[in-house]
Amino acid sequence: MSTQSFTLDDLKRILLESAGADENIDLDGDILDTDFEELSYESLAILETCGRIERDYGISLDDGVVTEARTPRALLELVNAQLAESAQAA
Repeated sequence: MSTQSFTLDDLKRILLESAGADENIDLDGDILDTDFEELSYESLAILETCGRIERDYGISLDDGVVTEARTPRALLELVNAQLAESAQAA
């Protein structure tokens, strides 16, 4: 059984495609523990990003993800936990 992994590069790609990027923010820097609001991504942008992740990866994320996942690291952990759960159920 292969477990699909969701990486920081995946997240950055989806963030850029879903919500764009503030030209003053360097997503290539150390952003793992930076609050999404500091990266200029508000809750609507994260909601759109989560919807895209759900479609692309075939998972369902809890509605609370937007408020729980305040940083890229937190979102990566939630997505990867859901991916692992889905792989076990398959």
